[in-house]
Amino acid sequence: MSENQISHDILRPTPENPAPDNYSAGYFTGHRGVKIRYGLFRSDIVPARGTIVLIQGRNEFIEKYFETIRHLNAMGLWVATYDLRGQGGSDRLKKDARKGHVRRFSDYEKDLEIFLKQVVLPDARLPFFLVAHSTGALIALSAAPRLSNRISRMALASPYVGFHGQPASEKFARPLARLMSWTGFGGVQLGGDRRLIPFEGNGLTGDRKRFERNLELYRSFEDLTVGAPTARWVHETLKAASRVSLQSHLMEITIPTLILAPVLDGVVPYRLQENLSRNFRAGQLIPVTGGRHELFQEKDIYRAQAMDAIETFMPGLDGGLEMSETAA
Repeated sequence: MSENQISHDILRPTPENPAPDNYSAGYFTGHRGVKIRYGLFRSDIVPARGTIVLIQGRNEFIEKYFETIRHLNAMGLWVATYDLRGQGGSDRLKKDARKGHVRRFSDYEKDLEIFLKQVVLPDARLPFFLVAHSTGALIALSAAPRLSNRISRMALASPYVGFHGQPASEKFARPLARLMSWTGFGGVQLGGDRRLIPFEGNGLTGDRKRFERNLELYRSFEDLTVGAPTARWVHETLKAASRVSLQSHLMEITIPTLILAPVLDGVVPYRLQENLSRNFRAGQLIPVTGGRHELFQEKDIYRAQAMDAIETFMPGLDGGLEMSETAA
């Protein structure tokens, strides 16, 4: 598998969070030589119905998605996923490993291209689909005009096209992050470390059991986590969010796409996700009433809506959610 190291020691399952049964894990070399950790999870269903390329959000890692990967494997789908540069088991980009940083947003897209070329195309099963959450969905939206010859369909949960519910408003943070990036302070963190927020009042999930499971992962494997984002990260991602929301960009995306939008999203305003869908001819909005930001970590009643939509939408699976000709 290219230059990759293959070892079950690379991932960190626990009794409370077991890994899927059939997988390999390793590293590939991303853009500018950054070492990226990945996992390829195989379904036992033969023949396989395709492969999901799963792109995580900020401050996430492969282990957090074990449950979701098992669910997708049970649908007959393989899953190929990796930790974004600067977080999880991938190389950090600053000497202070707690800083959530990226030099250029395009670095994320180049890592995705390399992952598809070096891991997914040679080793996974056709057809290829893409499922992404938050920052991962922003990466997918940005790269999508160049992915139509490889990715058949996409499902994007809570795409990061803006934010609310943070200590500083987007209206304040956007110009501040831009100024700091332009004046040599892009490596300074904006905000505190909110990794260990309490369950009560959180904007991520209403499921206490999954929340506490993830909290235990953060506590047990602190080296997989990062703290507050740097000004450069905020600047680069908000620039990308503005760009992908333009109708001119969305018109270039021809991959049929679901936007899984939790109405009670505590991180990305629902109205921004709704506005995104209005200018997105290849996109269809699926509101999840009552759901919060992390749909794949939500209560079953909300999580099931997202998983069922994915299962129905992907070709080759039972059912077949058709894209409306009048879909936003």
